Amino acid sequence: MKNKKLVLFDLDGTVTNPEEGIIAAIKYSLKHMDLELLSDEQLKKFIGPPLKDSFQKHYHLSDEESHEAVNFYREYYATKGIFENYLYPGMSDVLQILLEKGLLLGIATSKPEKYAKQIMTYFNLETYFAGVFGSKMDGTRSQKAEVISYALTHFPAIEKEEVVMIGDREYDILGAKKNGLKSIGVLYGFGSRDELEQAGATAIVDAPREIINVLI
Repeated sequence: MKNKKLVLFDLDGTVTNPEEGIIAAIKYSLKHMDLELLSDEQLKKFIGPPLKDSFQKHYHLSDEESHEAVNFYREYYATKGIFENYLYPGMSDVLQILLEKGLLLGIATSKPEKYAKQIMTYFNLETYFAGVFGSKMDGTRSQKAEVISYALTHFPAIEKEEVVMIGDREYDILGAKKNGLKSIGVLYGFGSRDELEQAGATAIVDAPREIINVLI
């Protein structure tokens, strides 16, 4: 994968570790929905997929109920949880090196684009990325394949074989495949090697720095 021009990064579990804020926001939502509280380890499974889908999958909520659960989640997340987050060690160096090598970088996340841009500002990452692409606040464009497709429309001069998607969950890898892209799975996030291999990741790395070895 040495011929890439555009690198799309997932956000949660790939660039930043949002575990503390997301789990706190889920607990806040569950409390207000009067739902059974799962363990923190079980709640980690909410990190990555569209939030509405996770509420439906793990609590068998209706569309209306899951929408209400997401709204409660956002009450906490938008003001506090979004900042209970940290940049993975070494990630800023990786981004800087990729830029210096002439690669374009983008964020492709199922998180609402509004929140993703706030996180970029909070961590002073805006200068690294040529675009930040996410879902809409109404829950549309939340599937990873849709987000990636949306991101690609902003780089019309770049061919698909010149793009790679990097992420920690199967959704990132499968979204990349649906768009005809190669992918790099990362093991320092919230997915397992088995999950990433079964999804068909082109390459798998253990640490942020190893992304450089794959691409440069």
